[in-house]
Amino acid sequence: MKNLFTLLSLLFIMLVAVPAAVSAQDKGSTTEQADGTPVKDVPFQQQIKKIFIDGGYIFMSLVLITLILGLALCIERIIYLNMAQTNTDKLLEKVEDALTSGGVDAAKELLRNTKGPVASIFYQGLERSGEGLAMVEKSVVNYGSVQVGQMEKGLSWIALFIALAPMLGFMGTVLGMIEAFEAIAKANNISPTVVANGIKVALITTVSGLFVAIVLQIFYNYILSKIDSITNDMDSASIGLVDLLSKHKLTN
Repeated sequence: MKNLFTLLSLLFIMLVAVPAAVSAQDKGSTTEQADGTPVKDVPFQQQIKKIFIDGGYIFMSLVLITLILGLALCIERIIYLNMAQTNTDKLLEKVEDALTSGGVDAAKELLRNTKGPVASIFYQGLERSGEGLAMVEKSVVNYGSVQVGQMEKGLSWIALFIALAPMLGFMGTVLGMIEAFEAIAKANNISPTVVANGIKVALITTVSGLFVAIVLQIFYNYILSKIDSITNDMDSASIGLVDLLSKHKLTN
């Protein structure tokens, strides 16, 4: 859970704390309008709200929904993977002590009360310990594949949101450019004031979509690295279990 809190803290600092600090630092400073009248800086939250409205609430809402759903899935996966992580060396020591003191039944009871994919794999291996070492290895490999599939659950949806966010942004870009060209056609003029609104919509939606994709991609890569780490631990622990059973001569 420590890694999860660290990652969320960094995200909070990037998205909220830093901009808010900049806004607070500049609070009270003034800028001038075109007529020279001093105006107080707009708070950061109001700036975000204005950007959301200027970008078009329909497409900006879709991008926001994509971000919320993607982050929800990412956080759920990170919590699951942190709970699934186990100290395999310590677990192997406990299993060996249980095998020495109470045999296979004691070790299975220990594993039943231990959470995580490694404990589940160990339990399946001990279930087949009376059928020979080859059957234990096969059982461990097969059940390991099932556990990897459980860890990868939901990743396809996160990948979909990563691809979907910039596409929604680019669609808003196209619509913004269409709006700009329609304004040119109506005004029969290509001055900046005529096309500014359409171009602003195009740029805001593009940046928003790319921002969402970047944030979700960071979480996605972090999740993949966690899965790889746990998978490596599972492979190493499986070899340790087979060696342990051979050492105690618990297989035929």
